[in-house]
Amino acid sequence: MNLGDYVVRISYGKDVVFRIQGFTEKRLAVLKGVQYRLLADAPIDDLEPVPAPVLQEDSRGISLLEKNRLHFAGLRKTEKPFFEVPGTILHLDGDAMYLRKSMALYSELRIPAEGYHLKESEMAEALVRLLPKVKPDIVVVTGHDGIIKHRFDGDKQNINNYKNSLNFLNAVRVARAYERNRDALTIVAGACQSHFEALLQAGANFASSPARILIHALDPVYIASKSAYTPVKETVNLYDVITHTVSGLDGLGGIETRGNFRVGLPRVGGEN
Repeated sequence: MNLGDYVVRISYGKDVVFRIQGFTEKRLAVLKGVQYRLLADAPIDDLEPVPAPVLQEDSRGISLLEKNRLHFAGLRKTEKPFFEVPGTILHLDGDAMYLRKSMALYSELRIPAEGYHLKESEMAEALVRLLPKVKPDIVVVTGHDGIIKHRFDGDKQNINNYKNSLNFLNAVRVARAYERNRDALTIVAGACQSHFEALLQAGANFASSPARILIHALDPVYIASKSAYTPVKETVNLYDVITHTVSGLDGLGGIETRGNFRVGLPRVGGEN
């Protein structure tokens, strides 16, 4: 096994593809999920090499990027007298690789977005200075999370049993204190197995994970993008947006929320 190899864990039924990020002194491999927001370690003899996966593919073989293109195709008419103003996004991510993928997708969809790679524990403090500077319509706070198995006491409602749910909760509270109106600032929060109920109660519009499952790396991006392109006079179709994520209703949930997309007149110059 070498640094950068793609592997699966035999003891977990080879369910998730990881990439080896490093090795510990105890001969454990440090692993990061390729498509799921998951950090783990495993004995080297529990790993099996696999070919490099096709990135950004969901379980049904439809790329997330193509899925977004199909959903927003109706807004991409060449002959239109108006210009488009999708909602702006501020994205904080605890994983640099997933942040790069997220920013690439925002760019493809022509959504104005700023992204910052930060430790989950630094996100709340960072939002204090970034929110007044960026003035976003949508905030995404995500990265890595999960139930801490070695100290789990069986209570999924105890936020101290989670790796980063408390950090995400603190970030949501800062954002919601900045803008209390849930229709004026849409907040998407959480990662794999995050404490869904706590994040919603703190003020998130959308959060993971109701069934404490792994979520696809780009699921929060899909929800933020859908919100950015839902007309401001309409609410985001909850069932539609969540069921079109890879993780579905077990992975993400939310509350009724107005969209952030506006049109303006007249269109001047080239295509917007």
